[in-house]
Amino acid sequence: MQSSPPTPLYPQHRQPDYPGIDREILEFWEREQIFQKSVDNREGAESFTFYEGPPSANGMPGIHHVMARAIKDLFCRYHTLRGKQVKRKAGWDTHGLPIELQVEKSLGITKKDIGVTISVEEYNRRCREDVMKFKHVWDELTVKMGYWVDLEHPYVTFENDYIESVWWVIKQLWDKGLLYKGYSIQPYSPAAGTGLSSHELNQPGAYREVKDTSVVAMFKVTTPGPHEGAHILAWTTTPWTLPANSALAVGANISYEIARTVNPFTGEHVDVIYATSRRE
Repeated sequence: MQSSPPTPLYPQHRQPDYPGIDREILEFWEREQIFQKSVDNREGAESFTFYEGPPSANGMPGIHHVMARAIKDLFCRYHTLRGKQVKRKAGWDTHGLPIELQVEKSLGITKKDIGVTISVEEYNRRCREDVMKFKHVWDELTVKMGYWVDLEHPYVTFENDYIESVWWVIKQLWDKGLLYKGYSIQPYSPAAGTGLSSHELNQPGAYREVKDTSVVAMFKVTTPGPHEGAHILAWTTTPWTLPANSALAVGANISYEIARTVNPFTGEHVDVIYATSRRE
């Protein structure tokens, strides 16, 4: 007597409908509140703290956001499976300057018009609206890709609670003597009246190639030895800094060579030292 084949433990899909399977799982997660249960069922357990590195909702999400979020989600699911409580707080980065420029362009104004042709309150209101322009698209993508994060209680960087929390952290650093005054080169926008971050410098249209004045300066070697009297060549696009120069750097891993040539301005013969790769 021939026995019937065993009933499979899991549904078999000979011609799987992947979008359909995707919808089925997402509907199950939503209906049974699986994400919330994964948090509530571990109340009192060791916690794994996760704050979403906040995206900016003023632009559309891209495939790189999906990739980054998939990696972040793996860590959260791993620690959840280890029995930890992982609350996963969402967030929104409402960074200032790109939004301001976007609003000013749409309104046809500049910084000088704020408080004159448009009130500060109205300007701020327009910026707050514009920075969340595509939030609904982000929320939809978050759900569709199965990224578990608390969208109902996000931290938003323009809200006073968040701003005051940053000031609180700075105060703790100050009290511990960890703040100091230093100096660094800061890109600056005269039009915007503010310094620029590396992110802002990478915005479309922020960089363009221009022709500028440059010089090759000759630094005379004064140390006694075989190359005394020769000149080391150094190229700079900021010749106005030359009077303040106090040292010349050479690279330990750079190959140099010396050649006899003619100074094009004086007609005198001169020995020059330069990087071999710059010979031409």
